[in-house]
Amino acid sequence: MLASIALPAAVLAQAIPGNSAPQPVPIVDTIPAARDIAYPGAMTLDVDATDIARGIFSVKQTIPVAQAGPMTLLYPEWLPGNHRPAGAIPNLAGLAFTADGKPVKWTRDPVDVYAFHIDVPAGAKAIVASFQYLSPTAGNQGRIQMTPEMLSLQWEDVSLYPAGYYTRQIPVDASVTYPTGWTAASGLPSTKSGAAYRYTRTNYETLVDSPVIAGQYYREIPLSDRVTLDVVADDAKELAATPEQIQAHKNLVTQAVKLFGAQHYDNYHFLLTISDKLGGIGLEHHRSSEDGVDPGYFTKWSDGPGGRNLLPHEYTHSWNGKFRRGADLWTPDFRTPMRDSLLWVYEGQTQFWGYMLQARSGLVSKQDTLDGLAFIAAYYDNLPGREWRPLIDTTNDPIISARRPKPWSSYQRSEDYYNEGLLMWLEADSIIRKQSNGTKSMDDFARTFFGLRDGDFGEVTYTFDDVARTLNGVVPYDWTGFLKTHLYDTSKRAPLAGFTDNGYELVYTDQRSAYLKNRESVRKYVDLSYSLGMTTDNDGEVGGVIWNGPAFKQDIDSGTKIVAVNGKAFSADGIRDAITAAKGKGPAVELLLKSGDVYRTVKIDYHGGLRYPTLKKTGTGTTGLDRLLAPK
Repeated sequence: MLASIALPAAVLAQAIPGNSAPQPVPIVDTIPAARDIAYPGAMTLDVDATDIARGIFSVKQTIPVAQAGPMTLLYPEWLPGNHRPAGAIPNLAGLAFTADGKPVKWTRDPVDVYAFHIDVPAGAKAIVASFQYLSPTAGNQGRIQMTPEMLSLQWEDVSLYPAGYYTRQIPVDASVTYPTGWTAASGLPSTKSGAAYRYTRTNYETLVDSPVIAGQYYREIPLSDRVTLDVVADDAKELAATPEQIQAHKNLVTQAVKLFGAQHYDNYHFLLTISDKLGGIGLEHHRSSEDGVDPGYFTKWSDGPGGRNLLPHEYTHSWNGKFRRGADLWTPDFRTPMRDSLLWVYEGQTQFWGYMLQARSGLVSKQDTLDGLAFIAAYYDNLPGREWRPLIDTTNDPIISARRPKPWSSYQRSEDYYNEGLLMWLEADSIIRKQSNGTKSMDDFARTFFGLRDGDFGEVTYTFDDVARTLNGVVPYDWTGFLKTHLYDTSKRAPLAGFTDNGYELVYTDQRSAYLKNRESVRKYVDLSYSLGMTTDNDGEVGGVIWNGPAFKQDIDSGTKIVAVNGKAFSADGIRDAITAAKGKGPAVELLLKSGDVYRTVKIDYHGGLRYPTLKKTGTGTTGLDRLLAPK
């Protein structure tokens, strides 16, 4: 065998001919940029939503044109409230254009696949588009939007709009035909004729911000002179709200208006769907919110809070997120990319006020709210990802991961600007109270920042400096430093000063609170995060594992199936009993695991017993947190 000889680089370069090296084809953007000028004419949009057996929305749309020549029509891509490109363009089918009854050819833009190019024929006054929106028929295709009993209509799914204009400058007349006997509800006023609803002329931006629910079983519940709870359910019995339950929803409106001091709508509709068939949702709008919950919202009220935090959260968004919006998040159309850097205000402070309002209104008890806050505090105080990824970077997560499952979410982090943002704003409240000797609180920030221009459902944008300046107007402090520390610094422990400085501390006990029991029941899982460092479903399949926790160190990951615990078939009570028996000097917890077709046995040498978070009161009398949760 001949020995290999290392050739000098210069010789090697001469011996090997150069590889082919192409140059890129230039990208030419032929789509007109949005301009803040009036569109010449009003679009008409007619939707047939009667094909409930197959979940098909059929669309006919007439778009007036001012001249012949090139025209670009867009399907909405970057959608408010989603904070990412979430347009459902894969579900658009059967697209065809005509002018004066004659076909008009179209081509999809090679770069922006949400854009369609056509040539308007000479003499044409309008382009007519027809297509179908094929809503998902199974959960693995996306959110179910139509069932035999109800539907959820989002206008961005069933419409196009002309490029080159701010969407607020494009007038539109919309109508929908629903199944016979159904009732539809929306924040956009309408008139009804048989099964058809004709909606008040509006602009395209407002249309997209005005979704509809419709169904066979419907109930209208007035909450105030401006606010209505519209409920559609799978079954009529789910509509049976008691007077006490209705009063709690009325209290929500009263407490929110007292908090913010203005209302940014002429009318507001909670579009509540109670269903285990229609896909769940929580999405904010100026004059409505889409609120999807499981059956039992009213009928199992006494079981626990369930999904009752949803309405306070989405209602708060009418002020925070819809009316006041981060300047880099606001866009003139649904093609311009959003930048999410201020979601710690948009979502973080909304999460904060959602918890306060649920307690103030009585939708959720004070104790359940405290236990919910303890759950959040414990999660972030045991989150390894905080050591490498700052909170501000999680505002990019809607675009980075689009809420897809993650293998190690405790280390990768997710959209933590929601709940860690809540903790930051809770600490801000404690600072305001301390600096003002108890005369001011975050309520003063809310009224100043959000409580202007009653009835205005446009948008007033803000920057980081605007937020810091408003806080300084409430009480002088280094708010810029405070915010930047929380947003840009990494640390091992969560920000818990909002509890400790407001009269409470986070502790752990071996007993689950009523809140945690309800949470496990509703979500059908077993939470062992602070003992074995993992969660499982009720059949033993591991859902999440804490990075560097006891389960992690035994190579357990999500998707692993726990077949047996200490020689007995898996059960929720069984694994809790095993952890209790191992406490102190008891035997290690032995698990029989199945990953794919491979079985193995591991022993987790953990002896700390069951640990569940709760808040312990340390202050005397009425503390700052007590005042935050109390009705006004």
